[in-house]
Amino acid sequence: LVLQFALPPEDGVSETEFVALQNDVASMRQQGALRIAYARAEDAFTVFTDAVSDMRQRAADKAAEITQLQQQFVQSTISREDYEQELLGLKAEFLDAQFAVQVAMIDTMIAADGFADIRGELTALKEEAQPVIDEMKNLLSTARIGVIDSTEFDSRYAQLENAYQQLDQLLVSAATVKVVAAAKAVALERGFDVVLNKKNVLVYSDPASVTDITDLVKAKLQTYL
Repeated sequence: LVLQFALPPEDGVSETEFVALQNDVASMRQQGALRIAYARAEDAFTVFTDAVSDMRQRAADKAAEITQLQQQFVQSTISREDYEQELLGLKAEFLDAQFAVQVAMIDTMIAADGFADIRGELTALKEEAQPVIDEMKNLLSTARIGVIDSTEFDSRYAQLENAYQQLDQLLVSAATVKVVAAAKAVALERGFDVVLNKKNVLVYSDPASVTDITDLVKAKLQTYL
């Protein structure tokens, strides 16, 4: 999984740049010439996760089943052999559920008008990820019927988990492009000169002069899906 999306520059700034920015902002604020806003990017991202909430719940349920199984083993209500065998199946089901979330997200983005500009990249990403999805299904079926030892399972599982992390990063990149676009659109509509990312840049803000536009950004993102 090696596709890349055209991302905006990093949100963070160096200490020197930050001091210069503070000085510029202070000067422009004295002149009444600067309107500043900020957005909570992580909060805005929930628009995308909410779009596949049913699939995310399936993954959460599998994680809960793993925790319950581990508790049963600690309490000695299940044998080690049965525990180890069932654990393999649940771990495979959990990772499969996580992949299902990513596939659902890709399909949602591909179908959305707001992602038309990167639809080709998303379609190519889905095609590139298909062999990984197929391998995940193969490992899942193998684990369910109990014809794989833990060493082989762990090796294949680690490779699939790594592929999942790569896919997740690519989807976050695609979503980031749209979060930035939505923030820019809101800024232009509302007349803001600067929009900061609260997590990476904003240390302190005066509510009277710096506006939180996170909800507006989220509303704009809703129109993209």
